[in-house]
Amino acid sequence: MIVIRHARQDEAGLLAAIGLRAWAKAIAGLADAAGMRDAAERAFVDFLAKHWLAVLLIEEDNRVCGWAAREDLDGTISDLWIDPAAQGRGLGRALLADMEQRMAAEGFDVASAKTHAQNTAAVAFFQNAGYRVKWLSTAYSQKLDRDMEFIGLSKQL
Repeated sequence: MIVIRHARQDEAGLLAAIGLRAWAKAIAGLADAAGMRDAAERAFVDFLAKHWLAVLLIEEDNRVCGWAAREDLDGTISDLWIDPAAQGRGLGRALLADMEQRMAAEGFDVASAKTHAQNTAAVAFFQNAGYRVKWLSTAYSQKLDRDMEFIGLSKQL
């Protein structure tokens, strides 16, 4: 059974670990994950300590498998991470659809997200959900501790 619910503060460590595993898979071949692991872990821990109220998580059979956040509680999905062991089962799609429904119910007309431009799996994931590329830019990534190309995507709700 799949359940989507708000995260609890005491789940921040678990969510950071899931995010870190998913991040390591996403950057495989793009960067030195081992060399950047400490910075990425700090970024996840810091983010979740400050923004856990903005996080939804997804459970499958009472096991937390991923999470998504709207850092500023606006129409922008700042994070969406599914544990690599749980990927490919539609959990990301279900979590994204839930986030979109909540945004629409709150009066947002557009949902947006960004990812590393070279993260072809994430770009394809969002495009398969109806998102279109809106911009490309270079910005500092705390998780990678360097400048990266990012791609912005959006979808009419």
